[in-house]
Amino acid sequence: MSYNINALSELSEQFEKLPGIGRKTAQRLAFYVLGMSAEDAQRFAETIVRAHREIKRCKVCQNLSDTEVCSVCADEGRDRSTICVVEDPRDVFAFERTKEYFGIYHILGGLISPIDGIGPDKLYIKELLARLNNSEVKEIIMATSPTVEGEATAMYVSRLIKPLGIKVTRLAYGIPVGGVLEYADEVTLYRALEGRSEL
Repeated sequence: MSYNINALSELSEQFEKLPGIGRKTAQRLAFYVLGMSAEDAQRFAETIVRAHREIKRCKVCQNLSDTEVCSVCADEGRDRSTICVVEDPRDVFAFERTKEYFGIYHILGGLISPIDGIGPDKLYIKELLARLNNSEVKEIIMATSPTVEGEATAMYVSRLIKPLGIKVTRLAYGIPVGGVLEYADEVTLYRALEGRSEL
């Protein structure tokens, strides 16, 4: 099979724009796509276009959904007294995999990061506050990343919520299962101590 070098370079450049994809991986993906049958390549392209067109944000929690309200928000069996606040839809998938959390979610759409030009107004914070008019909400779990931006965002949001009389908690972070104390940084050890529980 002969390849149009310009088309191959352009395809590789598009893959390289994806997070975590370097030049060599992008080239490998480009060659893989070019090796697909015309039908498979067409289906692959159509799937990307359809997902981009049909998947939108849930009008309640800002999660990704192909319906106006996502499946979690639509589930009447969920505990609506607890909202877990996360930065990204991927975090919802992570929590759902545990099969241990039965509350609902709110996706902020990122973290406050002045260096990157992301202020509170660029996140879905006002949408969260609007949801709290419902007296049913008793606890907000701040589940942002244990980074400087994650901590700053959690503190900012909690300061807005506390005056409403709603309990605000933070995930306990610490040593992962199978982790070695010797290699843990100071912040991780501090979080592990802070989040300790009785045996």
